[in-house]
Amino acid sequence: MKRIIFLLFFLLVLVVGLSFAVINIDPVKVNYYLGSIEMPLALLIVLSIAVGGALGVLATMGKIVGAKGEAVRLRRTLNGAEKELEQLRTSPRSDS
Repeated sequence: MKRIIFLLFFLLVLVVGLSFAVINIDPVKVNYYLGSIEMPLALLIVLSIAVGGALGVLATMGKIVGAKGEAVRLRRTLNGAEKELEQLRTSPRSDS
């Protein structure tokens, strides 16, 4: 059921996006630092979204790598504590 809803949502977004691209086929002039270029408005919007998404992923990569490193460190600490606890449980008691 979840896949069907996702597929229907994906198809709806695809149809809306394609209709948007068809009605915005007029070329626009884009000026950037090194020159200018003419391209369809829909292509410009898609490229802008793609570049923004890529920059967002790059911006969060540092946090993701740091969190994974911390998870590895915490897992090692947990394994060490579990080994120590097991040793304490199996060692003979000396009541004084």
